[in-house]
Amino acid sequence: MLRKIEITKFYISKLNGRKKLTLNTYLYRMKIQTHQLANGIRIIHHPVKSAVAHCGIMINTGSRDEAAPEQGMAHFIEHALFKGTKKRKAFHILSRLEDVGGELNAYTTKEETWYYASFVNDYYERSIELLSDIIFNASLPEKELEKEKDVIMDEIYSYLDSPSEAIFDDYEELIYHGHPIGRNILGMKKTIQRFNSKSVKAYMQQHYNTDQMILSSVGNIDFNKLVRYAEKHLNHIPSNLRKHKRLTINGYETRELIVKKDILQAHCIIGNRAYSAKDPKAQALILLNNLLGGPGMNSRLNLSIREKYGFTYTIESNYTTYQDTGVWSIYFGTEPQSVKKTIKLIYKELKKLREIKLGPLQLKKAKQQLIGQLAIAQENNCNLMQSIAKSYQTFDKVERIEEINQKILAITAEEIQDVAQEIFKEGQLSTIIYEPKEA
Repeated sequence: MLRKIEITKFYISKLNGRKKLTLNTYLYRMKIQTHQLANGIRIIHHPVKSAVAHCGIMINTGSRDEAAPEQGMAHFIEHALFKGTKKRKAFHILSRLEDVGGELNAYTTKEETWYYASFVNDYYERSIELLSDIIFNASLPEKELEKEKDVIMDEIYSYLDSPSEAIFDDYEELIYHGHPIGRNILGMKKTIQRFNSKSVKAYMQQHYNTDQMILSSVGNIDFNKLVRYAEKHLNHIPSNLRKHKRLTINGYETRELIVKKDILQAHCIIGNRAYSAKDPKAQALILLNNLLGGPGMNSRLNLSIREKYGFTYTIESNYTTYQDTGVWSIYFGTEPQSVKKTIKLIYKELKKLREIKLGPLQLKKAKQQLIGQLAIAQENNCNLMQSIAKSYQTFDKVERIEEINQKILAITAEEIQDVAQEIFKEGQLSTIIYEPKEA
């Protein structure tokens, strides 16, 4: 199934939808509704006037929750649950929604596992029943699990063949050295080969806790009806409350690593640990990161390095938040002889942001751009379904888009500069470079 790598900004997953800056005020003023089942599973619903609905179950467990011998287990389970249930074979799971034009998917991150569906509004109950069946009634046949190990190994090899993706995992392993959050989500062959039905059930019993699950919905359905469907198909699940706590984040030391690979282009990441999702400074870093190297072609890194010098086709900065930490980084790919020149230019841009406070017009434009991007991102209802669940899990609430915009508008130039001086400090930056092997 689809695996989403956690390198996107926490407030936005992809920029989809119509390109416009005006907000759909009718959409955003509609009330988000919540409910909690007796077993601890929470429900959150965002009503929209659309013929298509999106519904999923987010579980607050991911690769950072694995013990060392379990590396890759969270992702493996995501695959394993689609191999059959007590009343359905794998084919029937996939066909249940596809027969009516719907889609069923899943992905794993460092902190969450998602199972979700997109479908015509008429099939809400069908979708919720199917999600409940695969998560809570999986049969986990050993023969199918063995076959899925080969599928995952192919996924790992495909991933390793893409240095522009693999370098992000190596970078997080570099800055979180020795901590589970730095490990690759997919796992390793030696750990995956040991997985079986027994070990999968043991992991799920410990980590698939009902008080850590959220049924998230975006669609055109009466909330009382949605709750009835949830009670019918989820209320019978025995309560399984979380007892363990995640391992605290270890101390940070700057590191540099050069890796020789069979590649033609060099790849590089420069970055630092950053603020967690709940940190008051996170919003300022989101704005600063967007200005520096966000998705806009007018970002400072794109204009100064790609457009002015032509050193790189792809250069971007990313900010990812976790429960208790965060990662900020700049990624670029370039010809091997241009690596040092590109790094020098990056440090020049970072120095400007540390030493020169943004002017009123620069700050205003940066805020307008971020607010517009957020509006466009909210147009994608599948992304919206996932983002409200993430916000509900992290903050126990979902802020209206107007509230988020007001926070962005309140950010000062002094706050931006303080964040730049803290996160972009040269002595705190770690670097990883993929270099081509010598011919």
